[in-house]
Amino acid sequence: MGRIIAIANQKGGVGKTTTAINLASCLAEKGKKVLAIDMDPQGNMTSGLGIDKNDLEYSIYDAMCGNCNLGEALRMNIFANPKLNISILPSSRELAGAEVDFLETEDKQFILKKLVRPLRKKYDFIIIDCPPALGILTINSMTAADTVIVPIQCEFYALDGLTQLMYTINLIKKKLNKPLAIEGVVFTMYDSRTNLSQQVVENVKANLDELIYNTLVPRNVRLAEAPSFGLPINLYDSRSAGADAYRALADEVINNKLFLD
Repeated sequence: MGRIIAIANQKGGVGKTTTAINLASCLAEKGKKVLAIDMDPQGNMTSGLGIDKNDLEYSIYDAMCGNCNLGEALRMNIFANPKLNISILPSSRELAGAEVDFLETEDKQFILKKLVRPLRKKYDFIIIDCPPALGILTINSMTAADTVIVPIQCEFYALDGLTQLMYTINLIKKKLNKPLAIEGVVFTMYDSRTNLSQQVVENVKANLDELIYNTLVPRNVRLAEAPSFGLPINLYDSRSAGADAYRALADEVINNKLFLD
């Protein structure tokens, strides 16, 4: 049975989509069959994985609305590399209206969960990129997920908003998805040359009673460039520090003790 992981942080600019894209790709590089789901109306995960979001007949929005079946929205094996088994349910701008569109939908918090349920046996990992907001799309993502990974930027206000995110996760756990767990926190945009990055890591570890992954994702020019070429970092620059970091994170995710027998 595949693991469903939501990548979430309502604060923008923390490396959430970068983490979703590159974790998915590095898991695939390690022989895992991966499905990426882009639940962010901005569609950055979609374009970052090489899909033109303006040239889609169907998207995850259409599947959620019942305008198409899931297979019609699904893009299979998006890279030519046969050793990188990634498929995607792409985003579209129509997702921005989800709060209104699903207002009167019965069990609107469970739309994605019902769609994804048949796919669990077909993939080792399903990675969901959540929007930077705690609305219906994020609630759907967390209700469908087994766990949540929270990327935190190594900057002064790293802990800002985290209390609200943790509250939301615990509320969804209590009301909608009892097995939901926080899989771990991952630090992004780490700069080993600055005291600030080191202080942020120490501060978060001291104040957060959750699993914190050992991987520190560095500030890296190649990581920033890769999305404009529609490639994950391990395809864009396989030897970069960013690629090494996300490979290490993929190893930690695979070997997370929560999921080892």
